[in-house]
Amino acid sequence: MEEPRNELVTLTTGRLVLRAPQESDIDPVLAACQDAEIQRWTVVPAPYRREDAEFFVRTLAPEGLAGGARFIWCVVERETGLLVGTQAVIRRLGDPGAGEVGWWTAPERRGRGYTVEAARAVARWALTDLGLRRLQWLAYVGNEGSRAVAERVGFRHEGTLRSYADQRGVFRDAWVGSLLPADLA
Repeated sequence: MEEPRNELVTLTTGRLVLRAPQESDIDPVLAACQDAEIQRWTVVPAPYRREDAEFFVRTLAPEGLAGGARFIWCVVERETGLLVGTQAVIRRLGDPGAGEVGWWTAPERRGRGYTVEAARAVARWALTDLGLRRLQWLAYVGNEGSRAVAERVGFRHEGTLRSYADQRGVFRDAWVGSLLPADLA
């Protein structure tokens, strides 16, 4: 398994660049996180304020990376540089061989296959370069969009965890799935 890094690996796909969040992402992240669906299905603060976007870019992403516990990418279109969304891998506490993925997609970029494309790149990186033995996907029950992405990436649905996932102080039922290195073929 890799040691913690001070610099996030930039990942590229046919249409996308996945890179560390930067100052120029604050306004696009702020705009995207006003979306009711992002607030409904993720743990972003609601309401989402400029300070939250600044914290995401300036503190959450770099501190997580410095500790080797959280890897966060801003996903942008290669041709335009416009923000598509974010992707993240978070190492599970107490089990450095396992991690959890997460993502959100800006409303105007949905339905184009971008999130699947980005999630495949992140999964491959996590299970090969980072050396995880298990990558886990969790989504609140009912988040059909996230489930469709996870299935297209190859995550195997494992069940429902009752009253498991905390969202702003409320524990909700969550779907869980996993991807193992052998699943990448």
